[in-house]
Amino acid sequence: MKMKQNVRVAVLTVLEISLTIFIGLFSGCGGLDNKAPDVGATNTIKDNSNQIKAVDAKYSGRTNSEKTDAPYVIPPILLPEAPGTATTENDKAIIDHSNTQDGYIMAQYYGNYDKNVRLVVTGSDGVEYVYVLTPGGMIEAFPLSAGGGTYVVGIFEEVENKRYALTITTTVEAYLTNEFAPFVRPNQFVNFNLDSATVKKAVELARGESYRAGVIAAVYNYVVDNFTYDNELAKTVKTGYLPNVDSVLESGKGICFDYAAVSAAMLRSLGIPTKLVTGYAANAFHAWISVYSEEEGWINNAIFFDGDSWKLMDPTFASGAKQSNQIMQFIGDGSNYTEKFQY
Repeated sequence: MKMKQNVRVAVLTVLEISLTIFIGLFSGCGGLDNKAPDVGATNTIKDNSNQIKAVDAKYSGRTNSEKTDAPYVIPPILLPEAPGTATTENDKAIIDHSNTQDGYIMAQYYGNYDKNVRLVVTGSDGVEYVYVLTPGGMIEAFPLSAGGGTYVVGIFEEVENKRYALTITTTVEAYLTNEFAPFVRPNQFVNFNLDSATVKKAVELARGESYRAGVIAAVYNYVVDNFTYDNELAKTVKTGYLPNVDSVLESGKGICFDYAAVSAAMLRSLGIPTKLVTGYAANAFHAWISVYSEEEGWINNAIFFDGDSWKLMDPTFASGAKQSNQIMQFIGDGSNYTEKFQY
């Protein structure tokens, strides 16, 4: 019981600090070209799908010819639900923690429409995740990013000058069905549904592939080849910005947060656990993705095979530089990246 109380104190005392970190995410990736390689470089790396296929076949113990006989099987899309079997609520908000075993909670604020509202989720690892809640908005899903364990969840209203007061709180225990449960469904940051154009494009990209690594390569290559960095959005993006994956897909441009959200939405819809990760690339705030491999487990710093080695999957930098050798060297083994949060 003492541990739960300590976690709650952490939520209440460092909220203002967390909000400062949170706002950094939405400032155009912190200036992507700061300390990064020259994104104007034009040397390209050839398509590496065949090398990825060979590696995947090696890990599985099957040959390419054996694997091409059957297409990749796309499992049913998993969607979050708020059944109301376990809730904490008052006249201003509700926290639905009915499905913590599946790695998420859901929350909604329906109080004062003039308020700025934040949801704070703190796991047993002590890491605070701060989200914007829109008054009167739909109930939304939020991942339990620390995995199994004790979580304190609180909803806060702004009272003055970016200072927030607690509106409602609860402590929950999460016993996950599996370790990647928080990263297989839509959530506020990686938001998609059965009718999303992004999901349909993902299915189209997966056709003809017969294994997970090939599907990952198809999604990665599509984003790299078809998206451009939106410098104007990077200059004007506001706190609370959330990617609309279908809008980004249609426009073919976005900031790092958009690239990562679209990539993660595609891969999750195809049954591939994927983390949207935020942190620093050198000293620039940035977003990228990590993917789960049945052969390797979570590959957090190297998931893209270029024929020689696995590299961090950073579709923003790779796309912005058209996979220049300089950019790919910067991505490298992930040593230039520092992870802060995973969604």
